[in-house]
Amino acid sequence: MELNVIQRLEAVAALQAIDSRLDRIRSIRGGLPEEVADLEDEIEGIRTRLERLEGEVGRYQRDISERTIAIQEFKDLIAKYESQLNEVRNQREYESLNKEIEYAQLEIQANDRRINMAKDQIAERSVKVDETAKHLQERSNDLIEKNKELDLLIEETKVEEDQLIIQSDKAQAQIEARLLKAYTRIRKNMRNGLAVVTMDRGACGGCFAIIPPQRQCEIRQKKRIIVCENCGRILVDVSFFPDRVEVAEPEALAM
Repeated sequence: MELNVIQRLEAVAALQAIDSRLDRIRSIRGGLPEEVADLEDEIEGIRTRLERLEGEVGRYQRDISERTIAIQEFKDLIAKYESQLNEVRNQREYESLNKEIEYAQLEIQANDRRINMAKDQIAERSVKVDETAKHLQERSNDLIEKNKELDLLIEETKVEEDQLIIQSDKAQAQIEARLLKAYTRIRKNMRNGLAVVTMDRGACGGCFAIIPPQRQCEIRQKKRIIVCENCGRILVDVSFFPDRVEVAEPEALAM
């Protein structure tokens, strides 16, 4: 059955009253949800940095291990070549073996330098790993505390919030699609979530722009849906909001 204008205004005003109460409940939580989300993102970034640093330490450690093995292999070669020096039959073989020994010694020196450099890098990265791990623990503790605060606030208001969500869904079902779409769009664009407001001493209860006398009369007559020419909110007679606090208080959300 198609609703008349008064019924449509009553329905959208009732929805606004319910949604404003929901806004007020959620505003109690303040910026905690955003703080929790920001902390989670920060912790993820710190954890990624820690994993990168630990990965670098691991690579340097593997490099040291590989070069240590290489040094031992070159030492074994030197020992082998030195034993062969006693068996050379000519100068050319002697010089060839000496070149191999010299090459092996240079490789040992090069690997020693790289090992020392890797140890320096490990020491530097280890300091950063400790600092980053400490920072991660601190921020993780902060997240635990923030989650406790948020959980407590949610628990304190959960029953009422769940009831209001159900009421909001039911109220939306009573409103024609076109009007509901307009209400949702207006509400989304308003910082305080007010899409439906009353006249306040001849002015819009949302933006406080003066309403022309003819329009004031039309609002009181409740014969058609009137919107504020300045802010676009739906204007209704005060009789649609017996409890003015229900719609006036969310204005604080815009602060």
